[in-house]
Amino acid sequence: MPSTLLSPSTHPLGAYIDRLERGEALLRDSSENVLEVVGILKSYGVVLDAYSRNLIYIAQDQYLVLFPFFKYFNGRVTGAQLVKHWWHDRINFEYAEYCMKTMMWHGGGGLDAYLDTAEFGGNAQALIRDKIKNNPFLLLLNRLFPEFLPEQLRMMAYYSGLGQFWRVMADIFLSLSDRYDRGEMQTIPQVVQHILDGLVADAGRPITYQVEFAGKTYPLLPPAAGLTFLTDTAVPYVEAVFFRGTPFMGTVTYNAQAYQIPYEQEMFAYGALYADPLPIGGAGIPPTLLMQDMRHYLPDYLRRVYQNQGRGEEDLLVKICETFQKSMFCVTSAAILGLAPYPVNASDLEQRRANRRYFEGWMDRFLASRLREANQA
Repeated sequence: MPSTLLSPSTHPLGAYIDRLERGEALLRDSSENVLEVVGILKSYGVVLDAYSRNLIYIAQDQYLVLFPFFKYFNGRVTGAQLVKHWWHDRINFEYAEYCMKTMMWHGGGGLDAYLDTAEFGGNAQALIRDKIKNNPFLLLLNRLFPEFLPEQLRMMAYYSGLGQFWRVMADIFLSLSDRYDRGEMQTIPQVVQHILDGLVADAGRPITYQVEFAGKTYPLLPPAAGLTFLTDTAVPYVEAVFFRGTPFMGTVTYNAQAYQIPYEQEMFAYGALYADPLPIGGAGIPPTLLMQDMRHYLPDYLRRVYQNQGRGEEDLLVKICETFQKSMFCVTSAAILGLAPYPVNASDLEQRRANRRYFEGWMDRFLASRLREANQA
């Protein structure tokens, strides 16, 4: 496509807009970056597989359980598992719940909208009525706080929705690793294209959720709701977890008079693309749990890279976080390119201008991100 159709962007991050307009990625292409991104996504894929299974289990089997002490055991509780759990020799499923709650709090997309409909409310009330009819405590609780149990079911819908989203992403990342092992992935644009192809392939995948109780089925997210993978889970997830996030306790004060936390959710910039890797490992920092999980599944070739850098494995969690941010800029590149109003190789000038405005809107949000740092590493 002739570069004379549009002059180079004058945006402060114009160089990255030019990359996107060429169909490239936000992350600089190099063999080192390919190795790091594929390696960390291999580990992330294994962890997401576990997160997905547990979230779906909780949604299916732990709904309306007020004290789900064994929700992280996926229905299999043994003495050995209890010891491993108490010793923290396990996957940190708390991080998956953090992402779910962040996604639910920020809302957005069809899933969020459907949970406020009369149809969902009616199905939820039918399940609540049948499930608690022989439980005096829950009957009293429901009478005193009529919105409490429906809100629990809304949360279960997010457990299921995020679990289904991560099921797809885990498969995308693990198949990426397999292709890399076969020598098929050699550039960052190829990595981004693989992710984009996976997103497109499952874009219309239905997001549904139903539970069984006493031989009866309760459709909380029925197929008729028309919820799909891309628009109703993927896009809200990117918005909530990649961009907005939540302020981490211990890093800022929650005192409203101090004004350290934005007064509007839309102004939040605590997501994965903005997070400073240095606090990783500190108490109260949710991504620490994810980095701890991924460290157990690093492929040997990536672990060797870390061992040969600086302090070796003494600052391993920080290195994992830095690499993870690189990989998330690749995932974000795939999402941006996939949602562009027109193909990046469009020949029509007005279409290219529309894409330019679209990319500039994204770059406005990246101004405070770690995009530059990721490309310097």
